[in-house]
Amino acid sequence: MRVLVVEDEEELADMIAHGLRLHAMAVDVVYDGQEALEMASYVRYDVVVLDRDLPEVHGDDVCGELRNGSRVLMLTAAGRVHDRVEGLSLGADDYLTKPFAFAELVARIRALSRRSPRETRSTLERAGITLDPARRTVARDGREITLNRKEFDVLHELLRAGGRLITTADLRRSVWDEYADTGSGVLRVTLTSLRKKLGTPPLIENVPGRGYRL
Repeated sequence: MRVLVVEDEEELADMIAHGLRLHAMAVDVVYDGQEALEMASYVRYDVVVLDRDLPEVHGDDVCGELRNGSRVLMLTAAGRVHDRVEGLSLGADDYLTKPFAFAELVARIRALSRRSPRETRSTLERAGITLDPARRTVARDGREITLNRKEFDVLHELLRAGGRLITTADLRRSVWDEYADTGSGVLRVTLTSLRKKLGTPPLIENVPGRGYRL
């Protein structure tokens, strides 16, 4: 899951990002509204955690400008009913006031990602593989397969593509954040392990110099 945290209190933003990464989310962080719009213009995020009172471009305007299918969770100190209603009317999908319980933030982000508009079916199926994003389960020809979080996310992206080629860069952007060291072979190791767990005949094709497809 790819998440963008937009928060001008840098210490809080970094704390949120660190905590979400511990839950196997790929997280980018920006500290003002202009940076948020720039990042969202070329990175596809499942969920944007958006502070409302931002410098450069106000959070309300950022929310109104997001057009890439991302779900928006507004995170703000303004907790009156009027504020919540106004935030939701701007296009936010959920609203959480500060201070908050971190476990609730994680639960809300996961709930939003499960109803992403890019997910048209509850399960994804191809070549005998069945993947349930909500339950995070995988089976091949009815045989259950246990994957770690990154293996699951890579397979999820390959299934989403429906047989189309996904470049190595796109896989890295979708599954890992900008701080992850994917240049040292992490993606290759993950794919090797995933292929082994999926069994034979092999399903993941490597197109040298281009990317991968299922």
